[in-house]
Amino acid sequence: MPEITAAMQPSLRSLYRLQWEEAQQAWVLLYPEGMVRLNVPAAEILKRCDGKNDVAGVIGDLERSFGATDLAGDVYEFLTEAAGRGWIEFAR
Repeated sequence: MPEITAAMQPSLRSLYRLQWEEAQQAWVLLYPEGMVRLNVPAAEILKRCDGKNDVAGVIGDLERSFGATDLAGDVYEFLTEAAGRGWIEFAR
């Protein structure tokens, strides 16, 4: 996989759906073969992967929303993992 850049626009692949699961009291990623229960940071990142926001925008929005700084490394690490698992794809 090519290196993820700030200008790339992540989106969930069409096979997956992100939703709040009341029974789990957590955000989950649903797909035909099952479900992945997400932790809060993973869900917050994936909520912003709409194909319109670029990676820099996702990071900026997360930092503003949570009053945090220096989230870029964690976001890039998660996006790399999510892409490797086939959950997301990128537009350039």
